[in-house]
Amino acid sequence: MALSKRELFQKRRMRVRSKLRKLAAGRPRLSVHRSNKNISVQVIDDAQGRTLASASSLEKDLGLIGKNNVEAAAKIGAAIAERAKAAGVEDVYFDRGGFLFHGKVKALADAAREGGLRF
Repeated sequence: MALSKRELFQKRRMRVRSKLRKLAAGRPRLSVHRSNKNISVQVIDDAQGRTLASASSLEKDLGLIGKNNVEAAAKIGAAIAERAKAAGVEDVYFDRGGFLFHGKVKALADAAREGGLRF
C-alpha cells in the first residue's frame, strides 16, 4: 500500500532526527518548521525539555507577517542567531525536520551561521 505524503514526511522527519540525536553530544537542537505561509525556528534543549530561543515570521517586530520567501527565511535565521547567543547558546545541531535542505531552509541555516551559530 502506498504511503501518503504526510506519512512519508513523518518518516523522513523521524529518520533525520534519530540520526542527528546520535551526533548531538548534548548540544541544543535548532528545529525548523516551514508551512506554506510562514516559517519558524526554535532552539530546544532536549535534556531539559524547554525552548531556549525562538523566531518566526509571525512576529510583528520582524515585519515579516505572511511572508514565506528566501529573504524572510534569512532574516529569521539572523534573528535566531542573535537570540540564541543572548541565551548563551553558540553550538547547536540543525534539525531540518522532514524538509529538504534547499531554498528557504538553506537560507535560514546560512544566515544563522553568519550570525554566529555553529553547526
